[in-house]
Amino acid sequence: MQEYTGTGRRKTSVARVRIKSGSGNIQINEKTIDEYFSNRENLINTAKSPLTLTSLDKNFDIFIRVNGGGFNGQAGAIRHGISRALICVDGKLRPTLKKAGFLTRDPRMKERKKYGLKGARAKYQSSKR
Repeated sequence: MQEYTGTGRRKTSVARVRIKSGSGNIQINEKTIDEYFSNRENLINTAKSPLTLTSLDKNFDIFIRVNGGGFNGQAGAIRHGISRALICVDGKLRPTLKKAGFLTRDPRMKERKKYGLKGARAKYQSSKR
C-alpha cells in the first residue's frame, strides 16, 4: 500500500501528514478529528477543506501529527499539509488546490519584542516632567 506525506505550517504550528488509501478516517495525534477539535465545526471544515474541494474525503485514511500554536493555527497547518500530500497522490489536483489558496503558506507570524520597548511596537508611557 502506497503512503504519501506532506508537511504543513502556519504561524508556529507544524503538521506532518501521512495519507494512505482507506475509508476516510482522520486521526490527529491519535485522536479522531472530532475529539481533537472538540466538535468545533469551523476548525474541522478548515482542516478537511482540501478533501472536500477535490471530493476525495472518503478515499483516504489520514494520520496527522501536529504541534505548536493554537487550534486555529493547527487547523491551517493541517489544511496545508493535506493539500501538499494530495499533490503527491495526483499532480492534476495542483491547479484546483492552488486556485483555492491551500498551497500558499500563510506567512503571518507574531512580531518579535524589541529592546527598549514594552512589546513589539508598544512603548513605555512618557511624561513631560
